Amino acid sequence: MDGKPRLLDRLREQIRIRHYSIRTETAYIKWVRDFIRYHNLRHPAEMGAPEVERFLSHLAVDLNVSASTQNQALAALLFLYKHVLAIDLPWLNDVVRARRPERLPVVLSREETQRLLACFEGELALVTGLLYGSGLRLMEAMRLRVKDVDFVRSEILVRDGKGMKDRVTLLPGRLSQPLKRHLDCVKALHERDLAEGFGEVYLPFALARKYPNAAKE
Repeated sequence: MDGKPRLLDRLREQIRIRHYSIRTETAYIKWVRDFIRYHNLRHPAEMGAPEVERFLSHLAVDLNVSASTQNQALAALLFLYKHVLAIDLPWLNDVVRARRPERLPVVLSREETQRLLACFEGELALVTGLLYGSGLRLMEAMRLRVKDVDFVRSEILVRDGKGMKDRVTLLPGRLSQPLKRHLDCVKALHERDLAEGFGEVYLPFALARKYPNAAKE
């Protein structure tokens, strides 16, 4: 072995340098793996635009993926060639593009929304309440930290939202007490997990190395 990092390790490094989300990292690595397997384990450096076009067309024609899925695969491969292999691909004019369906959005009435929210209980009720009442995206709600909830001002600080931007949104009054009770339960569970040697959380980028104890605090 020559000690040179493997392709996927180099890809992961370039993604993290640019502070992309963990979901983007997972998706990009998955698409690069699929691309390599589709071409019988050939190294991407030995391939180029024709192979990328065939793979993307395969997604649309054989796998019948959506337009957004095909675009994500394209973005992953363009990132690989530009930032990891330092190869600029020409325009991909021969790709069979997945068709984007034209649909009108479904808008629920106030009564329908109330009936829908009433179907959830416990943690699901909290999450759906935050999605609807605070305008959080799904992963923003799932990654919400205790320190970013201000019960006094009834505000939520959303960190690293879409476009890596922070923003402040409101905390619905009806969620304050349920959220406080949930935090008390989570704190007790976390302390029990720590006592049993567990309880760590994911830390992005280099924070895990810089603050080795932060994942358990």
